[in-house]
Amino acid sequence: MSDISDLPEADRIDGAPHPRETEHLIGQIPAEQGFLEAFNSGRLHHAWLLTGPRGVGKSTLAWRVARFLLATPIQEGGGLFGDAPPSYDSLEISPQHPVAHRIQARSEPGLFSITRSVNEKTGKLRDMIVVDDIRGLTHFLTMSAAEGGRRVVIVDAADDMNVNAANALLKMLEEPPALTTIFLIAHQPSRLLPTIRSRCRELRLNALSPDDMSAALAQADVDVDGSPALAALSTGSVGEAMRLSRLGGLAMYQEIVSIFSALPQVDRPRALKLAEAAATRGGEDKFELLLTMFDTFLARLARTGAAGSAPTPEAAQGEADLMLRLSASPQQARAWASIAQEISERTRHGRAVNLDPAALVLDTVFKITETASR
Repeated sequence: MSDISDLPEADRIDGAPHPRETEHLIGQIPAEQGFLEAFNSGRLHHAWLLTGPRGVGKSTLAWRVARFLLATPIQEGGGLFGDAPPSYDSLEISPQHPVAHRIQARSEPGLFSITRSVNEKTGKLRDMIVVDDIRGLTHFLTMSAAEGGRRVVIVDAADDMNVNAANALLKMLEEPPALTTIFLIAHQPSRLLPTIRSRCRELRLNALSPDDMSAALAQADVDVDGSPALAALSTGSVGEAMRLSRLGGLAMYQEIVSIFSALPQVDRPRALKLAEAAATRGGEDKFELLLTMFDTFLARLARTGAAGSAPTPEAAQGEADLMLRLSASPQQARAWASIAQEISERTRHGRAVNLDPAALVLDTVFKITETASR
């Protein structure tokens, strides 16, 4: 049997610490204070929906709150002499606290984490959270209730649940167990059942500023060279910045800008080379990133025409001049926004029918070239 530490984790970004190992949450003070105000009021909601862009700290916040709740004594009634219970102004818990140690060791009995599990037949992570994962929660709540104390559940990400899993979780939200707090992390909350959303209190986390991005990347031991461009391309998401850094996203985006630098003419040999690289065996992650970079390029083009100026900071050499030339008016901005949506739909369909990645990339290049020619 494999050791638990050897199993892949759906809620870990490659090359970065797991959220349970991240000591500080950077740039999300309003969200932390929103939770603390509810806790200090004595009317803590049983279910919380943590929303916001992917990679801005939603999971880190959930694990910070879990440490805080499990390490903070339950106050019954007033204080020792009938005074008000203590009020907390921080979620900080010492790394030396026994709860912190148990959470790091993944042995805290009051905590249950639900993510996409490993398919025993393939040894790989499933594409979604299945109903069996939620049934494990039922067993946890039954066993831990006998021990008393608080219990915390983290579902990461809730929008990964299939229909059966979502309905099973809904039953628990409708009849919440005592002293149990459930955190649902959602990158796209619109994908959740409306009945699930209605039973949760929402805490929204925002994209990080460039300074907060640099601090968060440094905390994760990610090389912050080129951090202004990383911040620009990752739109304030530390998780996305880590993916860009790990997979060479800055160089990839520079290549896209270079290929299109002479639009409506296009450097076909370079475009073909980029397409062939996307089709490399085992290069699925880079192919996914390349599609994201095309989306980003088109979004920045549309923003240029709408704003009348190129996005800052420049994310690649020559980007500003290219964007001002191709998108100099709101009318052109609308054209680029329209083609971005069309390309996204064509790409989604192509992937659904297992179209060759190289063909998808070339199709995207040709659609962009065609739009520039008009």
